Amino acid sequence: MPETPRFKVRRADWSADKAAIARVRRSVFIEEQAVPESLEWEALDSECVWFVAESVPGEVVGIVRLTPDAQVGRMAVLASWRRCGVGTALLAAVLAEARRQGFRKVRLSAQTHAVPFYAHHGFKPVGDIFMDAGIPHRAMTITFEDSE
Repeated sequence: MPETPRFKVRRADWSADKAAIARVRRSVFIEEQAVPESLEWEALDSECVWFVAESVPGEVVGIVRLTPDAQVGRMAVLASWRRCGVGTALLAAVLAEARRQGFRKVRLSAQTHAVPFYAHHGFKPVGDIFMDAGIPHRAMTITFEDSE
């Protein structure tokens, strides 16, 4: 018998979910990765389409956003939920939304340790490694085929 999924991914409601999204961002980016708090919060946040991964009890354990200009960002999964398929499920949801919105190409800035993850899902590196918030990143893009 297949194992019941321990989480589900859903489109977030920014007004209702922003506190839970902020908790994940604070835990992963500010506390774990030492991103300065002043760099983490953006006015753009409320204009994005957000997806959250929730544990079966309803705790938000992962997040991702799609900006109005087709950039995937703020992908974060709580440490205890990594390597459980949460990132893959979030990425699938955000890419499906990008397609639904008619975007032909999506971009992101991947932390260099995550480049293989995104490459596995079809993203291609673009340009050189650069620093963002003191962390090495690489720009990556994915182009959707007409047949998809």
